[in-house]
Amino acid sequence: MQTARRTRRRLRGVCGAVAATAALAVIAGTAAPATAGTASPDPWVYSWGQNASGELGNGSTVAQQTPGPVQGLAREDVKSLEAGGNTTTGPFAVALLKNGTVKSWGDNTFGQLGNGTTTARSFPAAVAGLDGIRSIAVGCHHALALKNGRVWAWGYNEFGQLGDGTNSAKNTGVPRPVAVQGLDKVKAIAAGCRTSLALRQDGTVWAWGANAQGQLGNGNTTDRNTPQQVPGLQGVTALAAGTLHAVVLTSDHKVKSWGYNGNGELGNDSTVNSTSPVDVPHLEGVAKLYGGPHDTFAVLEDGSVKAWGWNAAGQLGEGTKTNRTAAVAIDGLTGVRELAPGRDHTLALRDDQSVVSWGANANGQLGNGNAAAADRAEQPVAVLPAHSEVTHLATGRNASFSFAY
Repeated sequence: MQTARRTRRRLRGVCGAVAATAALAVIAGTAAPATAGTASPDPWVYSWGQNASGELGNGSTVAQQTPGPVQGLAREDVKSLEAGGNTTTGPFAVALLKNGTVKSWGDNTFGQLGNGTTTARSFPAAVAGLDGIRSIAVGCHHALALKNGRVWAWGYNEFGQLGDGTNSAKNTGVPRPVAVQGLDKVKAIAAGCRTSLALRQDGTVWAWGANAQGQLGNGNTTDRNTPQQVPGLQGVTALAAGTLHAVVLTSDHKVKSWGYNGNGELGNDSTVNSTSPVDVPHLEGVAKLYGGPHDTFAVLEDGSVKAWGWNAAGQLGEGTKTNRTAAVAIDGLTGVRELAPGRDHTLALRDDQSVVSWGANANGQLGNGNAAAADRAEQPVAVLPAHSEVTHLATGRNASFSFAY
């Protein structure tokens, strides 16, 4: 009898704890994470920063200064995540799941969620009609998806960045995926703010969309609504894009860039735009490239990082607010596995699964619990501890929000 009473008391205690957890979750505006059958007690994709359009995906439009869960999106299900928009219009996010389907959330003014509407939503939902997708890329207000060597696109299209041979009227878009014309055997994609890029299996690069700053790399400044090959590029193995510039890595370990260069984002010791690819000097052993809005980062084979470009908020992480026209090392930052540059902040994932950030923090985008215009970090600060089980990062294309998954 005493044993039965003790058992009932334990059950009442467990039920009370579960009810309290559920109540706290309701107050917070998100469902309580279910831990049963998962390897981690906290299996969700994290998000933080600005959230006026629901771009954090947590069911609300309240900004968040520390990492919190994206509603119903488990890390183990996500293959990649990309985010777009800017600080005033269009912030949204797109997630590619490991089963080849795609989900999206956030602002939808230009149909950038790809669901056939222009209605924003603050939680992930499926992009209808997409399956078998291998990779995704996101610009400021448009998105790309790669399937069987062909590219699909949706969202804003005033400059022809969807590549289907059309241009939409200003302030409108295409709310469902359309096929990019005349392009096959594609193995990687990238997106600038209003441009799109594709790397084909033969090592050539193709670009389309806005070109006022030479960001298509084709030697002129004329917009294109269908893909055009970037002349003079062969043996490209990786590509990345900033807001108005692009950068590639070649098979002979050289880095080349083109487009806007007013802040030194091309890294060629100048601030002169280039409509054709130029060499980026002072780099050896580059493993990965990342294009920020107006800056560029290279992760080297030894896990160290070099950066160049705009640095007004300390987003290069090298301890100053001085723009850099050539690659400089970020001292003390080692063991880096992945980077994610945002509008004026940057994230890094280290080998021990810790996440650090630096740069501006007016919208809480550093994820360290503060949010003030004067709260800037010119060198990395801690966001998530070691062994967080995070393996990837993402930030808004030209916006102040972040993801870790």
